[in-house]
Amino acid sequence: MAVWDTASLLLGLLLLFHTWGAWATVQVSMEDRVEVFRGDTARITCMFTSDEGIGGMTIMWFHSKRLGGRQKISYQDSTMEVIDQGTAFTDRINLNGTGANKEVVLTINNVQLEDELEFICSINTLTDGSGEGSTKLKVFVTPDYPTIKAEPTAFSVNSGSMSKIGLCEVKNGYPKPNLTWYRDNTPLRNDLDVVKVTSTITTESNSLVSVLSELRLRVSKEDKDAKFYCEVNFLVPGGTRMRETDKINITVYYPSTAISVWVESPKGKIKEGDSIELHCHGNGNAPSVLTIIHGDVHRPVEANMLVVNNVTRLNSGVYECTSEDMETYDLISGNTSVTVNFLDPAVVFPKDTVVVAHGKNLTATCNALSSLQTHTAWFKDGKEISRGHTWTLAEATFDTAGTYVCMVTVPDIEGMETSGTLHVNVEGPPEIMRPDNTEIEESFEKSVDLSCSVRGFPAPDVTWATSDGKVLNPTSLKQTEEGIQSVVSVKVTSDVTVFCNASNEHGTDSVAFNIKATIHTTTQATTTTSTSISSTTVKAATAIPPKKIKKEGSGVIIAVIIICILLLAILGSVLYYLYKKGKICGRSGKQDLTNEKSNKENIVVEMKSDNTEEAILLGVNGEKLPPSDQ
Repeated sequence: MAVWDTASLLLGLLLLFHTWGAWATVQVSMEDRVEVFRGDTARITCMFTSDEGIGGMTIMWFHSKRLGGRQKISYQDSTMEVIDQGTAFTDRINLNGTGANKEVVLTINNVQLEDELEFICSINTLTDGSGEGSTKLKVFVTPDYPTIKAEPTAFSVNSGSMSKIGLCEVKNGYPKPNLTWYRDNTPLRNDLDVVKVTSTITTESNSLVSVLSELRLRVSKEDKDAKFYCEVNFLVPGGTRMRETDKINITVYYPSTAISVWVESPKGKIKEGDSIELHCHGNGNAPSVLTIIHGDVHRPVEANMLVVNNVTRLNSGVYECTSEDMETYDLISGNTSVTVNFLDPAVVFPKDTVVVAHGKNLTATCNALSSLQTHTAWFKDGKEISRGHTWTLAEATFDTAGTYVCMVTVPDIEGMETSGTLHVNVEGPPEIMRPDNTEIEESFEKSVDLSCSVRGFPAPDVTWATSDGKVLNPTSLKQTEEGIQSVVSVKVTSDVTVFCNASNEHGTDSVAFNIKATIHTTTQATTTTSTSISSTTVKAATAIPPKKIKKEGSGVIIAVIIICILLLAILGSVLYYLYKKGKICGRSGKQDLTNEKSNKENIVVEMKSDNTEEAILLGVNGEKLPPSDQ
């Protein structure tokens, strides 16, 4: 019984695993194809369903080989992403996504034609098995613009065979572009003995494809006015596109019954100053004399063409081409209308120069007569400030003064333009543009240049003056874009304030420059003076340049002090002499005063002369008197 139970359990587990495996399968979903232009980035998405978590899942990318088989280019799991080395995609692919959201993306940068392969996404799990999907990468290159070249010969309706009409060519496309010939709006297909189209396909060394198509046609009289051109159709990501060549016409030789005349160049609209090329053709091959008539002017046509140089609006009108048959003298004609577009010089109002009061408004207009719609823009200092024929300057300031240019252009014709100018002066009191530094230090006896820039209208007068009332003459005075610039040079002899003053009939303005003179001091050599009485050493002080004495009474006081000291010295000498002789207080003349210890009673006068011719006076108590007190 136990054996039976065990067997039943094992059988149930096997059935469970089998059922689980049937339910839990990996299904991969990918686009059939991804289309990109060469050089762009391709994103190939791999979506899958699985009950397996990302921990037990591996994702590998492969690409097919042109000769069969496939090559792995990347590997990723929950712990790492590895780009295989040595493949054509090693440096150009990126892996986006971990698989947690059941989606991973292979990104291919700078796609090339060689990358047009099949890319395989392989999902492997531990329990759900594996699954694969694939996407074909399609690469596209837009071809060059197609060209058409007509045969430079004429065709006869009596030739009896098909004639080569021209060649159409489109180069450097991928995949192969398709060319279709048109006569007027009708496509031309191969028709035995009537139409023959032959195409040559060339694959270039860079894998791009070029197509050359030749049209042969049995011409008829109806082809005389026909326009032939080619249409190229080429594939692009998500669809197709089409381009057309220029249209050509052919010359068919048969007896002329009509004349065609047209402007061959320039293509499009004509403007004054262009050179126009008029073509005149008859629809027959009989020799004839062609003449183009415009008004009363008759001009012979050579080689079916007439060039009119440097045309003006007077050249507008109908141009008639006449053909006179040399055999029958029959006269036939054709005509075309030529319109020469013109643009007159711009007219600005007010004219030339206008004066606007500060804070006021100005409205100006700019117009130019033209045969076509015009566009007007206003510029200042090379920058566009307004559009339209009318421009308004609101609340004029000195900053808005200057030259304004209005440019009138014709959008339909490149290079057709004219311009006008308006000079705006803003009237108001002068305004000095404050310098960055008005506090200046400069060495004694040096010169400093001061600059003062003033704007205002009328042009202000600029003067310079110092704080002590001295008027300075400027070293330069010049006109600038913003106003007037005046420069003055000041020699620094003391601290001084220099004023720049500007004035006109509307007011004044000024700015002050404070200049501080700096003095460099020097030290003289030390001098020692000795006396036998006081043994005093006298050292010369540091020499300082004399400062300007502002109070005149100081010199008088010093002179009085010096005189008093001299009188005291003389009086002391007399008393000392009388004392020695015993004339004072009954003392004997033999008494020696040299035993006195006090230096306070000594009166010594010593004069010293040196190269600076300065005198040093030693007075009472041995003190040295400064030169100013002598």
